[in-house]
Amino acid sequence: MKSRLRTCISDQITIKPEVLDDILIRFDPLHLDTGEFFTEPGKLCHKLAFIHSGVLRMFNHHEGREITLWMGSENRFITDLSSFNNQTPAKWYIEAVTPAKLLTISRDDHFSLLETNPKWLEFDNRLLTNAYTMLEERMFAHLYMTAEERYQKLMEHSPSLFNRVPLKQIASMLGMTPETLSRLRSKATS
Repeated sequence: MKSRLRTCISDQITIKPEVLDDILIRFDPLHLDTGEFFTEPGKLCHKLAFIHSGVLRMFNHHEGREITLWMGSENRFITDLSSFNNQTPAKWYIEAVTPAKLLTISRDDHFSLLETNPKWLEFDNRLLTNAYTMLEERMFAHLYMTAEERYQKLMEHSPSLFNRVPLKQIASMLGMTPETLSRLRSKATS
């Protein structure tokens, strides 16, 4: 199971096998069934997860609606970043949308590696940069793109989500109603 994580890290940074081995031994497997939570609002998030298989989503409720911030699938990392880094109460539910196999690293091991392993620090910087870039792109999309453009972009980058995730959750992530998403899907197939 760690071979996918090994590839993910070595694809992004140049790293010696023995240094990578020192990182990988810090990760433990975790299985979540559909509907199980990795973290919940109000609790402290003590782990960072690499998604080996499955789909997880970050969401919360606002004024009676579910708001989905992000969905992650294979070869992505997920955590409630501010809770994990700052040990403040989590703001997000992170839920398995499908059965999920994760590799997790504890906060203690993560920060220990940051202090002792320059390659983990380099990789962590890439993760944070990627997370910030994704957030920027999502903000741009919601401010400047039409609902149809957001739908098309998701179809181009993550078409498999549409076969794995309930459409109402995808609609929430795209900032539209399920009815709007249904109309866009119908229009695209006609």
